Amino acid sequence: MRHRNKNKILDRAKGPRELMLRNLASSILLYEKVTTTKAKAQAVRPMVEKIITSAKAGDLAARRGLIKVLLQKNSVKKAIEVLGVRYKERPGGYTRTTKIGVRAGDGAEMVQIELV
Repeated sequence: MRHRNKNKILDRAKGPRELMLRNLASSILLYEKVTTTKAKAQAVRPMVEKIITSAKAGDLAARRGLIKVLLQKNSVKKAIEVLGVRYKERPGGYTRTTKIGVRAGDGAEMVQIELV
């Protein structure tokens, strides 16, 4: 039973789901704007917020923590050197989700998640 479990399953097993979300978070950090489904955007948004919050520290411990989460080295570098500096004074709310419409193939609700 899934009582009081708030995590999105996204019709995947645990390992593939976590890797998909880590890749999506890296893409959001690198490109700053990604089109995805609403469910995936809701699942990845807290992850991106936590990544940027830890990148604001900018020290070695934060870098090593981001290396554990993010798969691409250039996304870690951008998070620390660019995004951490950009959002230094912002207390939170680094992402924005905008509805686009529905996907033609299966009718899934599509959104654009971007960094503010």
